Amino acid sequence: MATPFPDHPNLRGAYAPIHFEADAYDLIVEGEIPANLYGTFYRNGPNPQFAPIGQYHWFGGDGMLHAFHIHDGKVDYRNRWLRTVKFNREREAGRSLFNGLNPLESDPSVHGVETDGIANTNVVWHGGRLLALEEGHAPFEVNPDTLASVGAWKFHDKLRGPMTAHPKMDPETGEMLFFGYGIDGMLSNKMSYHAVNRNGELTRSVFFDAPYAAMVHDFIVTRDYVIFPIMPLTASLDRALAGKPAFAWEEDKPSMIGIMPRDGEPEDIRWFEGDPCYVFHPMNAWNDGATIYCDVSQYRAAPLFPRPDGSRVDPALAVAHLTRWTIDMSANTNSYRTEQLDDSPCEFGRLDERFAGLSYRYGYMLCGDRNMQGQGYTQIATVDHQTGNINKLDLGIGQLVSEAIFVAASEQAAEGEGYLLSVVHDGATDKSRLIILDAKNIGTGPLATAHLDHRVPLGFHGNWKPGDALTS
Repeated sequence: MATPFPDHPNLRGAYAPIHFEADAYDLIVEGEIPANLYGTFYRNGPNPQFAPIGQYHWFGGDGMLHAFHIHDGKVDYRNRWLRTVKFNREREAGRSLFNGLNPLESDPSVHGVETDGIANTNVVWHGGRLLALEEGHAPFEVNPDTLASVGAWKFHDKLRGPMTAHPKMDPETGEMLFFGYGIDGMLSNKMSYHAVNRNGELTRSVFFDAPYAAMVHDFIVTRDYVIFPIMPLTASLDRALAGKPAFAWEEDKPSMIGIMPRDGEPEDIRWFEGDPCYVFHPMNAWNDGATIYCDVSQYRAAPLFPRPDGSRVDPALAVAHLTRWTIDMSANTNSYRTEQLDDSPCEFGRLDERFAGLSYRYGYMLCGDRNMQGQGYTQIATVDHQTGNINKLDLGIGQLVSEAIFVAASEQAAEGEGYLLSVVHDGATDKSRLIILDAKNIGTGPLATAHLDHRVPLGFHGNWKPGDALTS
């Protein structure tokens, strides 16, 4: 028999899981959906089916996909849990058996059981496959129409080790580039880098050692370089075996930024050293010859994780700001320059993906006021890197926004001409809605809003799959 969920900050309110799967056709829409918006917006996030075993962490809940299919001025909705090994074993047992972030806290009955992850962080469309992702395992394939689980996808068994939840799509070559960490075990410093061609075939894999074992959530790619940020949210098997945090913020270690030419080998990686900081998500990066520019949401201390002794990190340091790194590959130095671009708390940077890895003008991110006090992000912002202007749409207290993704008005549209899509949770009604904004004029509010009758729990990332054809 299922037991009640504990009173945990990531299991209540907007984070609370829903306990059903649903199909809802022709949602009530306020406003008018643009005629040239045709496709599916997928959103992924944690939605545990049972009360957790051991200490719960937001990153450890079962993956649930939410799909908004937009067509003919209408929106249809569907949600499904990902039927991973973990999910199926626990459904059969009627209770939690696995602890996704600390296997030492898993039930003895599943010790040694090989799983295919929790597939709860991101979802991408590439090479004709819809892949749900989390950074500890191989991708998990899903039927793009029904959201039925297909299972682990290892590129015809060519993939060794896990895949990041944040692959990069090269708009010029159609390649999907990605990395993995913890290749010799979740808490090891062995890493990998891979390339998959536009047809979904794994064409390159290389392996290297990071300066130390760490949680490496994301990485950065430009036309000519691959950037691996190794930051002191460290991983330690010895700590875990001693009953201490497996992942912890070690503020006495430097940040190490590894840079490899796109056509290079691991022995070509140069390591640049900086102050301790943490980055979950970059907005974009590009290079002008040997000079690399990276725009990131940078924390002075990693949030959501303790220090090695289990003590809490200073909340004032665990706030991200939009920051630019400038790295000169031609200079005789191992340091790099940082510049804070805005003083608003921010996260979940995105862009017009047709400019990924290239010089770009527009970026998009979530923001909160300067005294967020744990309330979450209520603002969507557009960043004009050419003028320096940052425009924000504030949805108001209790209106929590999810990562806003950009969809171009057409393949030929100029940069930034298109729409921003985001799921918003209304704290007063405990319901969610999909909003569609004009990316160039977000201050005017939504062009259209599609309403759900339930909550979409706060989660992580989403992406867009175009329809077979855009309407005129």
